[in-house]
Amino acid sequence: MMTPKPAPAPAAPVHYTGTPQEQWEQGQAAYLAWSAARPGWTTTESGLQYHRVKAAKASAPKPAPGAVVTIHYVGKFIDGRTFDSSRERGEPATFPLDRLIKGWQEGVPMMRVGEVWDFVIPAAIGYGDRNRDPIPPGSALLFEIELIAIPAEG
Repeated sequence: MMTPKPAPAPAAPVHYTGTPQEQWEQGQAAYLAWSAARPGWTTTESGLQYHRVKAAKASAPKPAPGAVVTIHYVGKFIDGRTFDSSRERGEPATFPLDRLIKGWQEGVPMMRVGEVWDFVIPAAIGYGDRNRDPIPPGSALLFEIELIAIPAEG
């Protein structure tokens, strides 16, 4: 008869130091490190983390860098709060990729029409140190993106 394993000890509380902004950035860095170690996730050289949630046929098109794309997306902070969502508005969004944050410019062209991917975008390829209300400077951002269409390709 096997003896059940005892439950793991709770993690020690994390204590951040410095200004509130420095503490915010320390929390973002801790999340990025944790997220990078999750099974099934890949991290690119730039730090973009991604995981395919729903696959499409291998023959489905991929957008070229700079293409115009139609997507549904949900943007969240690392604590799960939603800051923007085309799904909540009930209408997909159409954007030229070259006008979006670098994390989207890198990630969306890896997708095929019909796929859903989750992305974790570090501040360096997101909004960086800019304050983009409601997004504080230095924020890692989580996005679920569904690539619906590449309008110029029909």
